[in-house]
This record gives sequence, structure tokens and C-alpha cells, in this order.
Amino acid sequence: MLTLVAALPIISVLVLMVGAGWSAVRAGVVTAVGTIVLAIGAFDLGGPGQPAGRAASVAGITAEAAFVALTVIAIIGPALAVHHLQQETGATSILRSALGRLSPDPRVAALLIAWFFSLFIEGAAGFGTPVALAAPFLVAAGFRPVAAVSAALVGHAAGVSFGALGTPVIAQVAATGFSGRDLSAATVPYHAALGWLLTAAVVVTIGRSVPGPAPWRWGAVAAAAFFIPYWLIGRHVGPELPTLGGALVGAAVFLAVVRLAARFGQRHPGESSAVDAWATEVEDDDGVAPPGEVLRAAAPYLALVTMVLVTRLVPPVRDALGGVELEWSIFDTFGGSVRPLYHPGVLLALAFAVGAVAQRASAVEVAEAVGTTNRRLVPVVVALVAMVTIARAMSQAGMTDELAMAAAGVGAAWPLVAPFVGALGTFVTGSATASNILFTDFQQSTAEALDLDPLPLLGAQGFGAAAGNIICPHNVVAAAATVGLSGREGLVLRRTLPVALGYVALGGALAWVIAG
Repeated sequence: MLTLVAALPIISVLVLMVGAGWSAVRAGVVTAVGTIVLAIGAFDLGGPGQPAGRAASVAGITAEAAFVALTVIAIIGPALAVHHLQQETGATSILRSALGRLSPDPRVAALLIAWFFSLFIEGAAGFGTPVALAAPFLVAAGFRPVAAVSAALVGHAAGVSFGALGTPVIAQVAATGFSGRDLSAATVPYHAALGWLLTAAVVVTIGRSVPGPAPWRWGAVAAAAFFIPYWLIGRHVGPELPTLGGALVGAAVFLAVVRLAARFGQRHPGESSAVDAWATEVEDDDGVAPPGEVLRAAAPYLALVTMVLVTRLVPPVRDALGGVELEWSIFDTFGGSVRPLYHPGVLLALAFAVGAVAQRASAVEVAEAVGTTNRRLVPVVVALVAMVTIARAMSQAGMTDELAMAAAGVGAAWPLVAPFVGALGTFVTGSATASNILFTDFQQSTAEALDLDPLPLLGAQGFGAAAGNIICPHNVVAAAATVGLSGREGLVLRRTLPVALGYVALGGALAWVIAG
């Protein structure tokens, strides 16, 4: 009975957003209040013997939720501002024309953005940055907002296990004593074997958005181009570069194949209608922009990629920026920390500034981009605070642990469930790294109690934590905000939930085979 009570917040969010079609704000606020009531009434949050009283616990949870929400808004805000600036200056039309010249097929351009671009940014920066950038980029390329957000959420998921230069695995290293290479080698087979499902979901989403058949052949090329180097790096090198390296190598291979296909004039059956429609729209733009103008239009993204590479891959720069950390705590129980100079939001804000200068944006255009962004962020802040309040209340009250312990009751069939625990952690915390911190010890202890090799289950934990990003409510809220879908997040969840559940279930089957 207690397990069912612990699951009520998750059930409530899914039912209200997916079933009833409520906005994230409405569903989040109602569920957050209900979660606090359950945490106090059923799990004795802040009761006798606990470090903070009930009022202090509620205040601490709310403070943590506001802090986490602001760190996420610091990413969404400048990413959204970049998107609006691109629209104000006409840069989106220029980039769309450039993509059209790169390939006559809009679905190839969509794969480049939703797959390789998302994965590259995830590998370099993580923490919500890829979806915040890729979704509006896809909208600018002519895709509907729901399709754009869905494709970006699914497209970056395989990279999350090694996102932000391996941060989720580094958290497991600290908790287990295994080396980064051991954990990387244990995690990467899940995505390498099953990642085709994510590519297929992106292909289907693209196919629904553009007239003509889904680009299955290009999807197969994209999957192979990414997952082969991804697996090799994860298996033989370590956790820092599988996603980043796989995206860079994969994109280069994919573009080479696209060029070869263009040179030999190959078209897939039934492709002509989509190609001709895209070509017509491209021709309707303001002619062929010179290379310098294309570079100026792409300046925010080029600046971001450059800054990401320098700040993440150059040790002296990385150490200097990452060494500045701000911490806070209240009631000796609640708190948080942030590395402000290393935060992706700083890089995005600088990218916005570079774009404004490079595109010679007027003060009016900059003000309009910032003003539009600020107006859109108001409901997003409320939704994020509500969703993180749910997560923090569940964690502080022991509701998340109750769900995990109930799952452990399946005994020898535990490998089938292990990835779902990782996904649960990300669903309620919004972070694969936080999920690994929360459940890595639990996964290892369960494996040892069942006399199973812990490494496959730790890999399943990292795999599930990555898949949870596809449906994590505050990720969906953040992504939807970048394309004007605030209030309609349930439409996105309906698209992504089946993909996430199928992916995690297959991961459980693979874990059962490996661990058995």
C-alpha cells in the first residue's frame, strides 16, 4: 500500500498531462501540493527525529526547487533568446537556405539537427542544452513545434549516459570504486545495441512532418555513423568522449555519404515530392546568401561550439572555470551548488552576444528578442518549480527509495527492472547524473545480494537514466518553452512516452541476458 502511495505523484503527472491534457503548470502545481501532503501524512516528512521540522522541510524543499529551476532557466533563457534573435535578424531564413543547399532533402537536414547536432551538444555541454537549441532550430527549418521537440528529446537520449564529457559516469565512479573505463564499457553496449530504436523514432517523426516517405535509409546511415565510433570509444577509451566523439565522427561520415549520393544523383522512391517542396521553399528565400553572410547567420552556434570545445576539452581553461563554485544551505539539510563560470547558460549568453554583434542586430531587434523571451519564461518558471518540488519532496520523504525497494522485490528477475529504476531517478530528478547518484549504490547492493555481477546492472542504471530524459517533465517543459508550446506539454509526452518505455523495456531484456 505504501508503495502505491509513493507512486501517486508520478501517476498524477502522467494522467493529468498525458491523459487529461493539462498544462505542466496546472498539473505540476496540483501534484506538488498533493506530494507535500503525502510526504508529511504518509511518510512523516519533517517528523520527530528528522533534522528539520515540517515547516522547515517544506521551506527547504521549495528553496531547492527554486534554485534548480533557476539553473535550468539560465539555460533556457539565453537559448530562447538566440532563437528569437535569429528570427528578428533574418538569420533563420539564411540558415534554412544553407541547409537546403547542403542537401535537397529536408529530412537529411532534420537528421543532421535532431541527431548529430543534438548529440554533439549533449556530449559537450549536457544539462538540457541540446534540446533547447535543436528544437527551435528544427522549427526554423520548417518543422512543426511538437515534432521538433519530440525529435530533439529522442535524438539526444543515447548520448546522455556520457553527456557533459561523461559526468553521469563520473558520478558512478565516485560511488562504486570501479574505473571510468569499466563503467563506460558496461553502459555503452545497451545504447549501441538498442539505439536504432531512437533513430527509428526520429525518422518516423521526421516522416510525419515532411510529405513523402520516412527517410529510413538515411536513418540507417545516421545510426551506424554515430553508434560505431560511440561503441568503440566507450568500450576502449572511457566515458568522456563516446557521445562527443561519436557525434563529430558520425556527422563527418554522414555528410560524406550525403555528398556522394548527391554526386551520383541518387533519390529514393517517392522522394521527389518532399525534395521539390523543400527546394521551392528554399528558392523563395532571398536568393543564395554569400558564405560570409551564412557565417554571420550561424555565428551564435559556431561560437557556442567553439566555447564548448575550449571550456570542456582544454584542461587549464576547464579547471579554472570549474574551480569557481557557489554553495548554499539552510537547516543543515537543504542546499545546492553551482559552478557559474562553467554553467552552459554562460556560454549561451555569450553566444547570444556574439550573434548580435556578428549580425549587426539593432538595439530594437535585441530588445525585442529579449522581451519576447522574458514573456515566455514566466509560465516556464512556475512549471519548473512545481516539477522540481515534486522530485525533491519524493526524495526527501523517502518515497523514491520506497519505489526502488519495491522493485528490488522481484529477486532474480531484477535485471529486467534495473533500467526502469534509472529512468525513475531521472524522471523525478530531471538529471541522469542525479539518478546515478541516487541509485548507483542501490543497484550495486542489489546485485551483490542476488549474487550477480554488478557491472551489467550499473550499466543498466546508466542506460535507464539516459532514457528517462526523454520523458522527464521538467525537460519536456523546458524544451516546449523554446518553441512556444508552453501549456501543451502533454502533446509532447504522448509522442515520447511510448518510445521511452519501449527503449527501457528492451534495455531490461538485454540486462537480463548480460547479467544471466
